[in-house]
This record gives sequence, structure tokens and C-alpha cells, in this order.
Amino acid sequence: MTSVLFVCLGNICRSPLAEGILRHRLVEAGLERRVLVDSAGTGNWHAGKAPDPRSIEIAARNGIDLSGLRARQVGAADFERFDLILAMDRDNLETLERFGARAGLVRRGDVRRFLQTNVPDPYYGGPEEFQTVFDMLDEGCDRLLRDLVQGV
Repeated sequence: MTSVLFVCLGNICRSPLAEGILRHRLVEAGLERRVLVDSAGTGNWHAGKAPDPRSIEIAARNGIDLSGLRARQVGAADFERFDLILAMDRDNLETLERFGARAGLVRRGDVRRFLQTNVPDPYYGGPEEFQTVFDMLDEGCDRLLRDLVQGV
């Protein structure tokens, strides 16, 4: 089984959206049992909380249910558990790399930015910023799914 972890700062906006989009696409492709998808944050401010209501809303408008997701902080076990750890921006990636180096973690898979460009954090923005982020993640998940289909 292939495994993917999306990581952002608080795990309430970007990474749960990416998780929901990819899960949705995997179900549509009939691959939901062949790819494990999760999300986490580099911080723990929102641990145990539902995604931001604006993320839930934009996902729902696109037929995706995020209501069962809960925020969590990335941990050492994630470096061993996931084939792909995909950071939403350069800061998230640097935090993951520092965490892994400090803990002396041997990573199982690839730790990199999800997209070639940073996915902006929409937390302090309005509906337009959440739509922009959704569109970026949707396009990225489309490309990721094509790559995963080839490897599954």
C-alpha cells in the first residue's frame, strides 16, 4: 500500500483540504483501499479540532466531506509510516527537515513540497483565498493521482 501525508502549519486549512481532495479522487478511481492518505500540522495549536469551517465549506461545495477529520501534529512515527510526506510550503518543509534531523529519524519515503510553488495559508483570508487554495490543491492532487496510479 502506498501512503501519503499532507502537512501544513496547523492542520485545519490546507492539509485537510488536500487529504479530502485526494481521498475523493481515490474513491472515484476505485483505489481508496490501495492508498493511505492522512494529514498533520507542524504545530499542535489545533490538535483534536475539526478543519476550519471555510475549508469544510469549500470542500462541501465540491462534493467532499471533511467533517470527520481532526487536526493532529506530525510525529516521529510519520517519517517511518508514509512513503510521501508533502509539505504545503517551504517553511513547513524546513520544519519537517529540522524535526527529522534533530530526532535522528530515518525516513521511509520522500519528504518534499507538494507543489513546485508554495500553497499560501488562507487562514487570515476570505472565501477567495480558500477558493484559490482549493484550486491549487485540486490540480496538484490530479497530478499526484496520475503518479500514484502508475505506481499502484
